[in-house]
Amino acid sequence: MSELMEQFELVVIGAGPAGLAAAGRAAQKGAKSVLVLERNDVPGGILNQCIHDGFGVERFSQSLTGPEYVQRFLPALSDPAVTLKTSAMVLSLSKERVVTYADRTGLHSVQAGAIVLATGCRERTRGAIGVPGARPAGVYTAGVVQRLVNVENVRVGSRAVILGSGDIGLIMARRLTLEGVKVVCVLEKLPYCSGLLRNVRQCLQDYNIPLFLSTTVVEILGNRHVEGVAAAEVDDCGVPIESTRRVIPCDTLVLSVGLIPENELFKGAGGVLDPATSGALVDAHLMTSIPGVFSCGNGLHVHDLVDMVSSEAERAAENALSFAQGKAAPYASIPVLAQNGVKYTLPRAVAAGEPTELLLRVACPGRMQTVVVSRGKATAALQSHRRLTPAEMLRVPVPPQEAGEEALFVSLRQDAIL
Repeated sequence: MSELMEQFELVVIGAGPAGLAAAGRAAQKGAKSVLVLERNDVPGGILNQCIHDGFGVERFSQSLTGPEYVQRFLPALSDPAVTLKTSAMVLSLSKERVVTYADRTGLHSVQAGAIVLATGCRERTRGAIGVPGARPAGVYTAGVVQRLVNVENVRVGSRAVILGSGDIGLIMARRLTLEGVKVVCVLEKLPYCSGLLRNVRQCLQDYNIPLFLSTTVVEILGNRHVEGVAAAEVDDCGVPIESTRRVIPCDTLVLSVGLIPENELFKGAGGVLDPATSGALVDAHLMTSIPGVFSCGNGLHVHDLVDMVSSEAERAAENALSFAQGKAAPYASIPVLAQNGVKYTLPRAVAAGEPTELLLRVACPGRMQTVVVSRGKATAALQSHRRLTPAEMLRVPVPPQEAGEEALFVSLRQDAIL
């Protein structure tokens, strides 16, 4: 470590739910110095604008709003070992774990014993999906609408179409309806909903908002302001069917077309990304390809529940602290490979001799299927489900595995439907 710059045992980048949980667990485990860097002016991340409930059911056995969930983790910031810096934009990190950031007082560089990336994710925009048309006012991402309505108290329009059935879009369909906005419909290009089924029931069906699958926006109408959208059904390859084109009058288009893990800093440092998740490629202990740099939360892969984000961040913090203190023990790594209907698994490797919990998503919806985790001719774990969907992350406990050359394979088995 350089003697000329300030040194911290652990640097946490991001003070959203992952960053707060990581800092709190590091302090509990006896960290001597933890620096938390947050680009916004207050900690909490995206949860500060999520005024709906449903957070914390697993962790606290209570249905909390986003701000209420954040409040449960703020006491950790008062620990003497933890330093929080808000309005601090991290500009770069190096393979030597030097973090450079800018705040209101200037440019700073610190040396970290270990780093936890808790950078969250960002929304896909109109440019990412290539919808034709002019660039009129009235086109928003779902997260922007959420902030405008819930935090800024701004009415975004009177008649809205939502493209994409992600959870934020579904929740905002309900929120806009409660604010007096007519939500004409939700359009989804995929043949299935990309959000949780409970959100379809609670946010669309309960408010009589139609959901049209295999349908997308093919043109945005209007010059100065949105006047409507042209929608069309798509074929099995996702190509719009011109004969199904219809115009839907509206003054607002809300895009809920996916989330992307935020990893620009990590890529700038030469880190390796996982093409299946767009997050960092991590080992069994959540360490990335850069030694001493760990990743967790939605910056690693997009989660369904914030409770899962917090748990994962705490595990990353424990492992990062062990690395910083020179206590990280070497272990044999066993690869984990997804196949036969499984889109991806995390982690991509497990540590021999340690129990683990595999997180995975399936590639397509299905009914009466079993997740099979096998190694060689032996079955390590089984988990059966009546219904599976890509929107729901599965958690499969796997018992400790002995070291060896065989990989773990995770696949789907179709069970008999009576």
